[in-house]
Amino acid sequence: MAFVREISARCTSCGEPHSIQTYGSINVAEDPSLKEKVKNGSLFVWECPHCGQLNLAKYTTLYHDPENKVMIWLLPTGEVLDPGTESRMESVAMELDDYTLRRVDDIGSLIEKVNIFDADLNDMVIEMCKYVTKMELCEKTPEKRAEILAAPFKFYRLDGADSEIRMSFPMDGNMHGINIGFNVYEDCSGILRRNPSIRPETGFARIDSEWLGKFFR
Repeated sequence: MAFVREISARCTSCGEPHSIQTYGSINVAEDPSLKEKVKNGSLFVWECPHCGQLNLAKYTTLYHDPENKVMIWLLPTGEVLDPGTESRMESVAMELDDYTLRRVDDIGSLIEKVNIFDADLNDMVIEMCKYVTKMELCEKTPEKRAEILAAPFKFYRLDGADSEIRMSFPMDGNMHGINIGFNVYEDCSGILRRNPSIRPETGFARIDSEWLGKFFR
């Protein structure tokens, strides 16, 4: 069940304080409409009734998709955990050993994970695809190597009849898109199969570029 709660927030434009609705947990099996609101980001946006400014609500929530056996814990960077929350989440992880459990630090990463799992893809393989793609781009444009490596690539969707992987990334003040052939995904999947040591930590694991960097340099 979705757990709804009220929190206090201040408008970034006019500074007026307001009480806004947030979700402590999101069960998309019980309320399927919430999945689309997560994917388009609207669940984390609130409009100031005083000036009309749209604001981003950054808060902790637990996304639960029972059908796909996926649970994603959004814990925004800098958020302070309530006493006992960490141990409670560890207990949840122990009870759900057949689930894919992930932990993310920001809303964009939550949206990306939902898109990946909805496309029936493996997020570890996707991270490797990002790495391979960045290396190829660095070879083509070595003068932009530092920018490419620092750019946060995000999976967006499978595209077209050939299931090309569509990603987006910011560079030079603009958002860019790139299509990756599904053969790259298959190749990266093979690398993971041949290297079983490349695996997530137990519990709610962070799977991102920092995680992959522990295995590839």
